[in-house]
Amino acid sequence: MSGSLRERGRGEMGVAARHATRRARMWMEPGLGVKRWLGLFVACTLVGAVGFLHFTWTGPLHFVATRWILWLNALTSPEVLPLYVVGMTVMALALGGALLSIVMLNRSMLRSTGTAPETALDVIYSHRTLSRGPRLLAVGGGTGLSNLLMGLKTHTGNLTAVVTVADDGGSSGRLRESLDMIAPGDLTDCYAALSDSPVLARLLLHRFDRGEGLAGHTFGNLLLATLSEEQGGLQGAMRDIHEVLRVRGQVFPATTRPATLVARLSDGREVRGESALSGEVGAARVVDVRLEPPGLPTLPAVLDAVRDAELIVLGPGSLFTSIIPALLVPDIARAVREAGTPIVYVASLMSEPGETTGLSLEDHVRAITAHLGRAPDWVLMNSTPIPGDVQARYAAEGAHVLDLNGASHDLHGRIRSAPLLQPGLTARHDPEALALALLGLIARARAA
Repeated sequence: MSGSLRERGRGEMGVAARHATRRARMWMEPGLGVKRWLGLFVACTLVGAVGFLHFTWTGPLHFVATRWILWLNALTSPEVLPLYVVGMTVMALALGGALLSIVMLNRSMLRSTGTAPETALDVIYSHRTLSRGPRLLAVGGGTGLSNLLMGLKTHTGNLTAVVTVADDGGSSGRLRESLDMIAPGDLTDCYAALSDSPVLARLLLHRFDRGEGLAGHTFGNLLLATLSEEQGGLQGAMRDIHEVLRVRGQVFPATTRPATLVARLSDGREVRGESALSGEVGAARVVDVRLEPPGLPTLPAVLDAVRDAELIVLGPGSLFTSIIPALLVPDIARAVREAGTPIVYVASLMSEPGETTGLSLEDHVRAITAHLGRAPDWVLMNSTPIPGDVQARYAAEGAHVLDLNGASHDLHGRIRSAPLLQPGLTARHDPEALALALLGLIARARAA
């Protein structure tokens, strides 16, 4: 037991040391405006030391300076430690003390204003470094979009997530029905993913498991519902939400009005509601989907983000319930078609039982093209083989790997591959690997 405790203690110390090293490197990142002033402080300190030496040696403090030097010389022998090394050591200690005093002064001032020093570094890093990152627009919903945002937020602060709000199940469905508001669930996930505060992100995702009326709701959904009620809708609450949640980037609903997803199936039936899509499809396939009521509006900020983006990312996420619904808002689809910005579809790793059973990767791309009116420029897919046991587990539920079997020459020309699989027992994209792959596509687009 004691051995395991020691091992755990050493592990925790190692994590703390790596964390401290990472934050020290963050202070030295280009563009923070720290190194230049630190260099100026050191230079001025050294010049001041030379000036002080000149003053004391030639001025009225000559006697004090002489006594000080003699005292230092008495501490060591020139044969052991040269006298100039003693002087350099004293200068280094004095400079270190001066730097420490500045650091502690800054900490005291920050704490007096209620700001943690660690938070201050994150804010500076976000505003100075990440604000110069590439401009990305991500469209979708569910866990796929939130995972993508978690990976991208460490590379750029110019992120805009456009989130589908047609969910009608669980906590989102209950709040939507009782308050006549848009579904907040996917918005909550994205806000948590982009929040600068780990504590706040954890609280947003906290789900109540007891309490009359509270059980099943997440704190984030209730918070969005509260702000929506207080502002007369989420459209008026957007600015407050971004400020309160301290998100790195922006998160917007695809539309500001409640919408119902309606799917037309290959057997002629229509299925209403996102939550019913996977359960009522049966042996049929989804032909197309639409939103009711038609002509739903979007926020002007969403259209500005589409026009300003360097890359538009579709997914990862469920094809007919996460990605395509956000593209069914007429103004969004029109802006994406007219922007001329490169579009990349992040291909799902597996099909989804019911929703996309029997559909190939090319069928996914065709569905996006048909609903958007424009084909993705690139299709980013995983190149890491999915372990056999993971495939077997998904196959038991009716899902299969999306690959290029039978793909056309056109699709092969759009494919961009990268190792995107997250290690584990589930088939998920690795957030950091996905972010790096997308940044590589932006670099390619800039060079073109």
